[in-house]
Amino acid sequence: MNRHDLHELQAVHGYPCLTITLPTHRTRPDNKQDPIRVKNLVSQATNRLLDEFSKRDVAPLLERLDALVADIDYKYALDGLVLTVSRDMAREYVLPFPLEERVVVDETFFIRDLVHALNHMRRYWVLSLSEQSTRLYSATREHLEEVTTGGFPMRHAGPGGDAPLPGGVGVSRSAYRDDRHRQFFRDVDKLFRPLMVEDPLPLALAGIERYHSFFREVSSHTSHIIATLSGNYDHMTAHDLGRLIWPPVSEGFTARRREVLEHLAAAVGNHRAASTLGEVWRHARLGRGEVLVVEDSYHEPGRINDMGQLDLQVDDPTAPDVLDDAVDEVITTVLAKGGRVVFVEDGELALHDRIAMILRY
Repeated sequence: MNRHDLHELQAVHGYPCLTITLPTHRTRPDNKQDPIRVKNLVSQATNRLLDEFSKRDVAPLLERLDALVADIDYKYALDGLVLTVSRDMAREYVLPFPLEERVVVDETFFIRDLVHALNHMRRYWVLSLSEQSTRLYSATREHLEEVTTGGFPMRHAGPGGDAPLPGGVGVSRSAYRDDRHRQFFRDVDKLFRPLMVEDPLPLALAGIERYHSFFREVSSHTSHIIATLSGNYDHMTAHDLGRLIWPPVSEGFTARRREVLEHLAAAVGNHRAASTLGEVWRHARLGRGEVLVVEDSYHEPGRINDMGQLDLQVDDPTAPDVLDDAVDEVITTVLAKGGRVVFVEDGELALHDRIAMILRY
């Protein structure tokens, strides 16, 4: 999933919105129980809905739910599963971390776990560059999901690709081919741009070195490139490509983490940094966050007081006016205002109380 999916879910309002979450398993024999758990939760959800509504009133929702469940492919399960269903839509999301069993019926979808996944997982884009078909993947660690909207996959149909090169005296076929490849990868970059704007993640490139060079020449996203993988991957599955590309991407995340900690130290010396959740919250809302730096497992509930400030003195984390995780709220705010978020190992921000921000001004 990506931020477009999240925005789509956040835009849905109207009772009833049904959300089902549960842990799943990647391997046998544990995954044999997953269909049974889904069936039990669906039965629970159906009974709750029929207690409140007539069967006729919720028939469209229940039909969508049944169709969604029937299409689940348990062979590709990860560690968590989310089902969101309303009268007008139904979506399934597989997540790389376990979830609690829940059946939530409300005016909106229960998306806290999806927000957490987007904010805390090692997510990135993969462009597999090729004149045959340049493919785009949304990636979480070694798990790749191909994007098949917005013009992807994209095939080079012009001269030097599907079409023949021009001939004749004085025509350099190799130079013409290179120019056409540059134009093709410029078009790829243009198609990719709105996706990067909506979900600004690190980018990994796969493909032969020549294509890497052409893409870097024409791309407006070179600063986002975190890793490269050289070779021809035209016929490789997403599963196998993910296993190959994750190790260099993981190294790229490590290098980026070290770099941002150095930048943070410099920003502290230049009085362009903020520490502690309360201070970071304040600057995030003002749009001053250039880079937010957060320890991996940092979570904390909070409450917004009458002055619009974050109050962390929470006696009951389950109270209706309490934010489940104020850290996720800060992350979402920084991203919405054009900032970056970098996660570091637990303990690396001990001097900053587990969270810090490099300020724009």
